[in-house]
Amino acid sequence: MVLMFSVTEFCHQHGISRGLFYTLAKEGRGPRTAKIGRRTLVSHEAAEEWRRRMESKPVLGTRTPT
Repeated sequence: MVLMFSVTEFCHQHGISRGLFYTLAKEGRGPRTAKIGRRTLVSHEAAEEWRRRMESKPVLGTRTPT
């Protein structure tokens, strides 16, 4: 069982680019992260929480139907 994702693993699992990950993080819309040494990691719980939040919000560059 995976307890923590690296940023690369998280992006691959969720189908987003690293650039979008860091843009979302800068805007305060990214998943919670933990810094362990030089690595930035996302816990399984933080990833689940982020997915729930993103289900109700459009992702950058998407349009809402008019």
